[in-house]
Amino acid sequence: MMSNPNNRSVHKIFIAAPIDKVWQQITQRDGLQAQFFNARLDTPGLAPGAPIRMRTGKDGKYTSVVGEVLTYDPPHEYSHTFKFTNLDDPYCTVIYLLKAVDGGTEFTLINEDMPAGSKTEKYMVQGADFILQTLKGLMESGKPPFKSRLLLAMIGLFAFATPKRCRSEHWPFDLQEEA
Repeated sequence: MMSNPNNRSVHKIFIAAPIDKVWQQITQRDGLQAQFFNARLDTPGLAPGAPIRMRTGKDGKYTSVVGEVLTYDPPHEYSHTFKFTNLDDPYCTVIYLLKAVDGGTEFTLINEDMPAGSKTEKYMVQGADFILQTLKGLMESGKPPFKSRLLLAMIGLFAFATPKRCRSEHWPFDLQEEA
């Protein structure tokens, strides 16, 4: 990981899988995404300006993240604003860059404009390694690494403790957002 004073973190990993397969995984909307802490991408459409919600659990009872698509350029770049629903921190930006390389895909996760010293910054920096390692495992072996599976199981066990403010009914698509 590289960090700089502009509250930007850059995380890269090589994935031994075709770029289209990796792209499909990070933008899928029809199931839980292990690399995104078992959240489901919910959006009326992946195009700039479209709202996104990361719904958690098989029933989508909770929404962990809200934002708006900024860039959608298959299979190379996808970016969106990002806000944890359980925190009062302002929006930041997440950028996924994919590059076809010999034998697979170079996957880059960039977090920008994270509020300095905030819980959002802490969670995003800590979560980046999980996202990269879990995505790599999914793409290369068909399942997340053991460590990721353990964490995902724990998240499922403690879902009952999710704050009420994160319930999906509080985060509809027509919610006015200030990105």
